[in-house]
Amino acid sequence: MPHIHEKIDYTADVFVVFQNKVLIRKHDKYKKWLAVGGHVELDETPDVAALREVKEEVGLDIRLISPRSIPAYEGEYQELAPPWYMNIHPINETHKHISFVYFAISDGNAVVPEKPDDEWRWFTKEELDAPNEINETVIFYAQEALKAIK
Repeated sequence: MPHIHEKIDYTADVFVVFQNKVLIRKHDKYKKWLAVGGHVELDETPDVAALREVKEEVGLDIRLISPRSIPAYEGEYQELAPPWYMNIHPINETHKHISFVYFAISDGNAVVPEKPDDEWRWFTKEELDAPNEINETVIFYAQEALKAIK
């Protein structure tokens, strides 16, 4: 999807957990191991973007796990699933992303990649602890997801 704004876009990053393993995919454009996710589109909320991006990129149906209770009430307000973390990071010299970082559970691990040559992998805590080419921030979030979802 093209950028919504020339300076800042919002994104949803999802760390999906299944049986004590967390899913990380290699981003096709940046060639880095990252969470599944992407841009929040103009007509959706960040939590809806999280669900859509996971379905599009890896074919999984997921349930977002909230870091706190969400009130249930009727009225004009709709409560959104809160992210576990939020960050801002540069994409290039003039553009940044504000990421909503979600944790989720999948009922299965049968990934159906968006593109046939997409790289992805389910990582255990031990594999994340071992030397690897994954960014320390991504490792932190992945380990936190594994701690949160047991």
